[in-house]
Amino acid sequence: MTKFPHDQFAKEYLQELLSPLGEVETSKNVTAEVREIDVWFQPTSFEGEYVQSLGLLGKLLRI
Repeated sequence: MTKFPHDQFAKEYLQELLSPLGEVETSKNVTAEVREIDVWFQPTSFEGEYVQSLGLLGKLLRI
């Protein structure tokens, strides 16, 4: 079992919500001061109705 089950849940939840809109990777390594990010999302489309159904998360995607 993972040490932080809520962290794994959040990653899987965001991956499921965002995958219709683009590429989602969890635990992506990056070169910078921070060595790893939890969720990397790169949008490929913004399906209007689906984005609206995400509520606040959908609004954040448009920023």
